[in-house]
Amino acid sequence: MVASSDRKYMTPQEYLEWEERQDIKYEYVNGEVFAMTSGTIPHTTIALNLASALKSYLRGSGCRVNMADAKVGVSENGSLQYPDVVVSCDERDRQAIKFIQYPCLIVEVLSPSTEAYDRGGKFYQYRRIQTLKEYVLIDAEKISVECFRLNDKGIWELHFYDQGDEVHLTSVDFHFPISLVYEDVQFPR
Repeated sequence: MVASSDRKYMTPQEYLEWEERQDIKYEYVNGEVFAMTSGTIPHTTIALNLASALKSYLRGSGCRVNMADAKVGVSENGSLQYPDVVVSCDERDRQAIKFIQYPCLIVEVLSPSTEAYDRGGKFYQYRRIQTLKEYVLIDAEKISVECFRLNDKGIWELHFYDQGDEVHLTSVDFHFPISLVYEDVQFPR
């Protein structure tokens, strides 16, 4: 949830050291840092519902499920972002401390202030991750899940899921009713 740039140009290492001393979270994109805004209760509930279900499903598989405070590094010198949910099944991420580098699945819960960035600039950055197989956008204001899936030809295909549908996350072979992510969510009126 990028809010505003503080126009501080730094290297990824400078950013990691600097951010540890900050009171709030910042994302790092192209040498700049961007303050993160806080989410809504529906936003947090949706992310928690999916992360909890994934954690239970993937228990014992060697895959790692993280949310909110786990950064994803796009490349050695690239951006560092905070997705809402991230899954890595890559051995190289098992001992990660500061950020995940080899995710197979990234999930963003959309909010009006960040939706354009999540669909555009952020997805552009994430597509640079060689191990990423799926990018999921979950609407926090209505029942709607969009899953961008990398096909065998290296092309990102979009799969829509709506009320009553079963969602299939192929990167981790997880099937669930769409209602699972919206459990206990009250939509804005």
